[in-house]
Amino acid sequence: MRPDQQQEILRAATRLMHGGLVAFPTETVYGLGADAENPQAVEKIYQAKGRPSNHPVIVHVAPEADLSYWATDIPEEAHQLIKAFWPGPLTLILQRASHIPDTVSGGQDSVGIRCPSHPVAQALLQQFARLKPSGQGGVAAPSANKFGQVSPTLAEHVISEFPEEVAKGMPVLEGGAADIGIESTIVDLSRIRQGVGAVLLRPGHISASQIAKVLGYAPQLPDSHAPRASGTLKAHYAPRTPLMLLTAQELVQGKLQDRVPAGEKWAVCVFDACRQADIEGIDWFEVSNEPVQYAHDLYAFLRRVDQLGYQRICIQALPEDQRWEAVNDRLQRAAAAFPR
Repeated sequence: MRPDQQQEILRAATRLMHGGLVAFPTETVYGLGADAENPQAVEKIYQAKGRPSNHPVIVHVAPEADLSYWATDIPEEAHQLIKAFWPGPLTLILQRASHIPDTVSGGQDSVGIRCPSHPVAQALLQQFARLKPSGQGGVAAPSANKFGQVSPTLAEHVISEFPEEVAKGMPVLEGGAADIGIESTIVDLSRIRQGVGAVLLRPGHISASQIAKVLGYAPQLPDSHAPRASGTLKAHYAPRTPLMLLTAQELVQGKLQDRVPAGEKWAVCVFDACRQADIEGIDWFEVSNEPVQYAHDLYAFLRRVDQLGYQRICIQALPEDQRWEAVNDRLQRAAAAFPR
């Protein structure tokens, strides 16, 4: 954090106290935040993003926050995961305390909580908590982008996404490029007392195997009774340009060339040696073949290519192993927005 940012953070925390919106960096992506205990302020998030009111947001808290202020009936698994992964890119779904408005959970009796590790986020949350009479300051914050589209990993992404809000004085705290680049892992612990173990609702930087090592068992996949959670709709994380996933076999020169209509220009993104010679109508982009770096670069790449005027973005399908699970989740949801 820059030495001169303290005044910016105080102004941002004060704006939160007055029911306004603030954009801030986390280690995953930039968030669009409001006072989690102010339903009217949280509603401003939904309005700015065009987000359905039944789609939950995540409450961000400082490292010293009292979890029992936000949640009730906290199981031992929560304490185990917090000790292992907080501050960090892990969201826990717990039973919501009765005094916390259900606007943060889309009307559900659960609440998503995480403690980010980014120093600017922590400074904002700590300052906000100091201003609150209870000493507990939670900031409800989904990713700072229009609903269903590509998440921001730079402050400039937020500014370009919300020019009207910025013009009205919304602070956008600068924190550099997000370290991780995709959203947090989400684990549901809200049904432990009902005999349902930990459930992985959204994969992320913290993997299922890492969670299993802490809990002593692998998290389950969601069932029909799992709570709704951020970023888990079938179509999500999508650029404006139609996006398609193609296998290495579909990317060979003859097959690919036949796909591109005359006069169109396609961006084709590959991560291994399948790139072919120059093909009319195709611009090639090479990206990392290492999953952590790929995740870090993904959203910034999609935003950049989205502005270049292509008729379609084609992405080479990724390996189906656990190391790629989180990135596969994001790309498959992005492609689902554009049925083939």
